[in-house]
Amino acid sequence: MSKPPVHAFFVGRALAEALYEQLESAATNAFSELGKFDAEQRERLRQFTDRVVERANKASEEAMQTRTGTASTTTIQDIHPADLQATIDELRAEVALVRSELQRYRSTLP
Repeated sequence: MSKPPVHAFFVGRALAEALYEQLESAATNAFSELGKFDAEQRERLRQFTDRVVERANKASEEAMQTRTGTASTTTIQDIHPADLQATIDELRAEVALVRSELQRYRSTLP
């Protein structure tokens, strides 16, 4: 009579161990998939950030090339003192012209 309860105990124990192993396996797989997903998302975010920075750098370089392409290409060493004063006067005149245009534009705004 004591044999069926003892046998039931060991069957229950084996069942509990098997269920624990299944749960452990399922949890391990779930955490593994979550880790993969997290790593993939981080990599996608890094690539996206790299693309944005690359585009910004390219746009900045293009703007600088355009700016330097339209600006005077003379350097400080090439300018003599008399030419330097003339260049400063020209720049002042351009600044004054831009200011007047800006004031005119602002006055036309509602």
